[in-house]
Amino acid sequence: MPKEALFALSLFPYLGFLWFLTQVKQTPRLALIGFYCTLVFVAVTIPAGIYAQVHYGQSLANIDWLHGSAEVFLTLSNILVVLGFRQAIMQRKT
Repeated sequence: MPKEALFALSLFPYLGFLWFLTQVKQTPRLALIGFYCTLVFVAVTIPAGIYAQVHYGQSLANIDWLHGSAEVFLTLSNILVVLGFRQAIMQRKT
C-alpha cells in the first residue's frame, strides 16, 4: 500500500478519536482545540507537500522554509494540548 493511501486511511481513526474526545465532557476545552488544530496541520501540510513536489521536485521534508512553516501548526496544536491539560490539572488541585 502506498504511503499516501496509508496516510489518508489514518485520518479515519483520528476523526474517531476526535469524536470520542468531543463526547467526553471531562476533556479540557483548550486541549480539545489543540487536537482539532492537528487537522489544520494536516490541511496545511498536504498542499505544502504538493507545492514542494511541483515547484521544487522535492519532498516537503527537503524544503526547509516550507516544511518549517507547516510544522508551526503542529507545534501550535501541541502547545494547546499541553496547556489545556495543564490547566485542567491545576484546576483539579485547587
